[in-house]
Amino acid sequence: MSIHRSQLLQAFDRLLQPERFKDYGPNGLQVEGKAEIHRVVSGVTASRALIEAAIAARADAIFVHHGLFWRGQDGRITGWMKQRLQLLLAHDINLFAYHLPLDAHAELGNNAQLGRVLGFAADARFGEQDLGFAAPAAFENIQAVADHVAQALGRPVTLACPGDVGGDAAPLRPVRRVAWCTGGAQGYFESAIAAGADVFITGEISEPQAHLAREMGVGFIAAGHHATERYGAPAVAAHVAEQCGFSHQFIEIDNPA
Repeated sequence: MSIHRSQLLQAFDRLLQPERFKDYGPNGLQVEGKAEIHRVVSGVTASRALIEAAIAARADAIFVHHGLFWRGQDGRITGWMKQRLQLLLAHDINLFAYHLPLDAHAELGNNAQLGRVLGFAADARFGEQDLGFAAPAAFENIQAVADHVAQALGRPVTLACPGDVGGDAAPLRPVRRVAWCTGGAQGYFESAIAAGADVFITGEISEPQAHLAREMGVGFIAAGHHATERYGAPAVAAHVAEQCGFSHQFIEIDNPA
C-alpha cells in the first residue's frame, strides 16, 4: 500500500499540530521527493548516515526530529549540506521533520515516550510552550534516580546535585517528584524547580546548572541529547503508518551525545 505525499503531510500535521508552536526551523515537509510513498524510515537526525541507510532500505520518505534547516544558519548549499541534499534529491526521497511539535505530543512525543521508558506517568506540564513534563515518583534519593535513568537508557549519565562537590554522596532525602524535558532543555531547570521537582532530567548540561543544583537542593541529570530523543520519531511514524497503511522502519544511528 502507498500514500500520497500530500496526504502523509496532512496526517503528520493533524497529529502534531505544528501551527501551535514557535520553533527554531520549519516543521513538515522540508525536502520534496516522489509523490507516492510506500516505505518510510524514521530516525532522530537527518544525517548523511541516516539518509544512506534510508536509501539502502529503499525508503520513499524519512521522518526525523532534527531536520536540515534551522533559523539563523548559513543558507549556502555547500559541504555537508550539499552532500545530504544531493543524496535526497538524487533518490527522490521526501524529508519530513518536526522539532518542538514532536517533543510536545502528549502520547507519542519525545517527552511522553521518555516518560514511558523511565516508567513515569506525567500529571503536569511546565516551561515555555508547556514542553516540560512532571510526574510523581518514589526513589530513596537523587542518586537512585540517576542509576535508574542510566539503566533504562543503557548509558552513563551526568549527575549534578547538592552534596556532590568533592565526591560526597548525594543527599539521602527521598525523591517524590521528577520533571523532564528531552534534548537541550537545560534552560528549563528553574521552571522544573518552580514546578516542584526534586530531580530534573534532560539531555544536556551547561555550566550554570551544576551550581543551581547544589544551591537549590534539586538534582540535575543529563542523560544525552540523542539518547533522550530517540523514542518520539519512531512512535509517531509507526502510529501514522498503522493508520495509513504504509511500511515503516526505525533506523538507529549511533550517537554518543
